[in-house]
Amino acid sequence: MLAYTSLRPLDGPGLIRELDAVVGVYAAAMDSPAQQLPGRRMMMERHARYPAFRGLVAVTGDDGLGADGTIVGIGYGFRGLSGQWWHDMVAAAITAASGRDTARAWMDDSFEVGELHVHPDHQGQGIGRHLLLGLTSGRPERTAVLSTLDAESRARRLYRSVGFTDLLTAFRFPGGGEVYAVMGAPLPLRPGPVSGG
Repeated sequence: MLAYTSLRPLDGPGLIRELDAVVGVYAAAMDSPAQQLPGRRMMMERHARYPAFRGLVAVTGDDGLGADGTIVGIGYGFRGLSGQWWHDMVAAAITAASGRDTARAWMDDSFEVGELHVHPDHQGQGIGRHLLLGLTSGRPERTAVLSTLDAESRARRLYRSVGFTDLLTAFRFPGGGEVYAVMGAPLPLRPGPVSGG
């Protein structure tokens, strides 16, 4: 990570306060159409209220003395519980594909990585890796789980390098849309190689 980029903790209310910047990073990283952003914003507001929420932002231009910088990366997650939409969809799909015991092993005591994005201008500097390791460090849950586009991407390589493995591939959430991989890793994550991410 470059010296001028620092990580700052972000709690649920902080995420809501910084939502414009966070959605901006998401939109740039995912190249999302503008019509999808209101729905993503509402989902992030809901996530900010989930149990044991933990967030981090990567800020560039921070002088270390309290001067505001620009948010260039965002990561957050929370404890996964039955009744949460993503948790229930994924647990049901893992049960169907691999059985109830496998689903319970991965999902019953999980930290769900809700979002992890770095602005394209700042990718490849290790920011995503620092966000991910910071989010999961010291978590009490047994596993970490997430979904990512089912493609050989920089994000997928990052996740594999710290211990994530595929739980589901070619997975579509209800309503259609893009194809995802669901990945899981035992906690704590392993640091993995420093390059990229």
